[in-house]
Amino acid sequence: MVSGNARTVPDESLAMTGGLQRCATGVSGLDDVLHGGLIAGRLYLIDGEPGAGKTTLALQFLLQGVREGESCLYVTLGETAAELRAGAESHGWSLDGIEIVELVGDGDDLLGASELTMYHPSEVELNETTRRILEAVERCKPQRMVLDSLSELRLLAQTSLRYRRQILALKQFFVGRQCTALFLDDRANEGIDTQVHSIAHGVIALDRTVPDYGPMLRQLRITKFRGSDFISGQQDLLVRRGGLHVFARLKPSEHGASYQRDAVPSGVASLDQLLGGGIDRGTATLLVGPAGSGKSTIAAQYAVEAARRGTHAAIFTFEESRALLLDRLTGLGMNLGDLAPGCLTVRQIDPADMLPSQFANIVREAVENNGARVVVIDSLNGYLNAMPEERALTIQLHELLSYLNNHGVATFLVSTQSGLMGPAMRNAVDASYLADAIMLFRMYEHAGAVRKAISVVKKRSGWHEDTIRQLWFDGDGVHLGPPLTHLRGVLSGVPVEIGNGVASSHGSAADGGTGRA
Repeated sequence: MVSGNARTVPDESLAMTGGLQRCATGVSGLDDVLHGGLIAGRLYLIDGEPGAGKTTLALQFLLQGVREGESCLYVTLGETAAELRAGAESHGWSLDGIEIVELVGDGDDLLGASELTMYHPSEVELNETTRRILEAVERCKPQRMVLDSLSELRLLAQTSLRYRRQILALKQFFVGRQCTALFLDDRANEGIDTQVHSIAHGVIALDRTVPDYGPMLRQLRITKFRGSDFISGQQDLLVRRGGLHVFARLKPSEHGASYQRDAVPSGVASLDQLLGGGIDRGTATLLVGPAGSGKSTIAAQYAVEAARRGTHAAIFTFEESRALLLDRLTGLGMNLGDLAPGCLTVRQIDPADMLPSQFANIVREAVENNGARVVVIDSLNGYLNAMPEERALTIQLHELLSYLNNHGVATFLVSTQSGLMGPAMRNAVDASYLADAIMLFRMYEHAGAVRKAISVVKKRSGWHEDTIRQLWFDGDGVHLGPPLTHLRGVLSGVPVEIGNGVASSHGSAADGGTGRA
């Protein structure tokens, strides 16, 4: 009988499963991909190369059953029980509560097989192995079981017909006893063994690739899941102490919350005026310009102001260290010590050790668990470095922004252009079409000094100024001057005076300018 701890399918999946019971896999994130877990009482194939994580996934599946009070059986045809326990200890697990049955051949078995004459030795050994598997199941009556691995049975069967019949017989045996079974299989060098794929109710494939630089990239795919919907495609997979962690791709259509589209103030009146009243909730703003032009500071200004008003904000920085960012904001007069505890989260991200979907799930946790309503990603250049394929960046970024917009989050994306001045500056990634608003930052030369300028070139949700204003920072915070009507060619980096305009309110160091970004 299936344990009473098996979970019922969520309402949104009932149409696909007909209300069948689910059993949790014990793997973080995998149940989300499966829309609730595995359907109980069925046979599943775990397919992958040696070292892909099949045994680890299987142990997590059985340990989850132990936690739920279910009887669990692990039948091993290759590894010994001691080897399994040693692997479990490396993750900090105890296999108490799991019945382990070793069917590992030894020298005596080989000697005995060589004396047989009436039948082929492999046929006799296959029948004997199958008999011992069935006896173990009858004795333990498991609700969850693992068979590791099919490679041994395939070698014993020798012919594809005998192998298929054996797997079909095992399937009917387990299904008839309402046992949820995982069959592990090493991926053959010549390709995928479609025989078991066609027999199993579901197939989970574990893949891994070695990039030119950085750690090995692991991914998980659900290639088949009979009777249920699931999140298709490659899902990022992380193996570390404690087991496998699956980071499912965000599906914006499955996430959302009702919210009121209020303006998100910056705390700087002139900046809000430039944006026609401020940035709206549920929109994404792209801040683009060369290094040192003030993008990160303006983005952080929105986060700090939100935290000052009691709204949780999160800053994810890829390049700048967390300590340096906090020191810099403090030096600009942003009194972080006055903020309510927990209102501002600053997290430094290392792109070399961060999977793309892992970062998306970190952002999701900040939104759903901590209630973040302002999110700063600094920068897209660092996010790009976390992507194994540049082509996939815009797709994942679109999913992430759609998810954040559906939750009413005001998102600020920092994008650094190559170069400092002039028309030759380029973006590392073009995300302008994904942004609801775009702030353009420039550096220009005037009166013997390098100055900063800011303008708004796009705002889907409403009106904005089309002027260019000077931007500067000092110990009192962020400042914007009046429109630079006396200059032409500011965006080129080398403007010319046109006269009769409003002179810059922030000049050299003599009149208060510090040039600090």
